[in-house]
Amino acid sequence: MNELNNIKKQNQLKEIWRRYRKNPSAVIGMIVLALFILVAICADLIMPYDLALKQVAADRLQGPSAAHWFGTDGYGRDMFARVIHGSRNSLLIGFAATLIALALGWVIGAIAGYCGNKIDNAVMRVMDAVSAIPMTIMALAIVSALGTSTINLILAISIARMPAFVRMVRASILGIIDQEYVEAARAGGASDLRILLTHLTPNISGTLIVQTTMTTALLIRVAASLSFLGLGIQAPAPEWGTLLSEAREFMRISPYLMIFPGLAIVLSTLAMSLMGDGLRDALDPRLKT
Repeated sequence: MNELNNIKKQNQLKEIWRRYRKNPSAVIGMIVLALFILVAICADLIMPYDLALKQVAADRLQGPSAAHWFGTDGYGRDMFARVIHGSRNSLLIGFAATLIALALGWVIGAIAGYCGNKIDNAVMRVMDAVSAIPMTIMALAIVSALGTSTINLILAISIARMPAFVRMVRASILGIIDQEYVEAARAGGASDLRILLTHLTPNISGTLIVQTTMTTALLIRVAASLSFLGLGIQAPAPEWGTLLSEAREFMRISPYLMIFPGLAIVLSTLAMSLMGDGLRDALDPRLKT
């Protein structure tokens, strides 16, 4: 039986991959995102971190050249090194905040959707109150209260995004909780936790995956916005939003200082969005034919 289940899962994965490959933009998005992740992982091998912090007065505001591919900033620091090392902080914040928001949203949304009645009403009223505040403003308020640090920034934007995951998980569970296989699991004596983990969650995993990719792209932009305002990663540590903030002073005489980190934000978030669109189409059972 286990062998048959494994074969069935392998066939399902192959079918999903076949449908995903039919979307060229989604494949391009996956490749671009993989390159960004690879650059973030291998940043020290590409350029030493010291070059991202080393200030050379004689090299101030030099344009792109063979010596400095992305030019240098107002302190003479190599922008190529700062952009690739900044990818670590930007992607780390985006992925970590998304995973925290997903975990909290799954727990709260699953409890609300599965238990229903008074618990569901209480949870959703709290989520309504939280959702009434725009996400960026809430994250801004949380970071201001907790202080500026990477951990506080991750916590702030994950808490601000959590209500969206709560609503999505709750709605997905409410849509399948009355299915026959759930009733059969209850009749067989399965515990509530087992039903949630082995019967309900796998059937909403496609929605969770798509939402996760879309949210990661959004949270990278939000983190860059907060860093741009001085409430995220603090200088001299490189982060794409911080690099944009530092470049404001020189945007007229050295526009490349804004172009390269701006392109990094645009390309990475666009790649995730394209990948999310492809996954949504590939995982949609109505498109199997």
